[in-house]
Amino acid sequence: MRLGRTPHFLRSYHKAPPEIQGAFDKKARLLVNDLHHPSLRAKKYDERRGFWQARVNDDWRFYFTIESDVYVLHELIRHPK
Repeated sequence: MRLGRTPHFLRSYHKAPPEIQGAFDKKARLLVNDLHHPSLRAKKYDERRGFWQARVNDDWRFYFTIESDVYVLHELIRHPK
């Protein structure tokens, strides 16, 4: 698998604090190797639209879809608790 990034994702990534960007980069490497890695806690978020959610840390999440052999990243945001 490989990663794709939407323009919206790139904007949200660049707005995130540097420590979150670094943490996300580590999680993205895990995602490419194993969607079911325990620290990602990846789950279907919106079945109808095919969106998945995964964890960066306790406070941040990222959203993606799976299109053929590409994880398309859509957004990186603070988790609304």
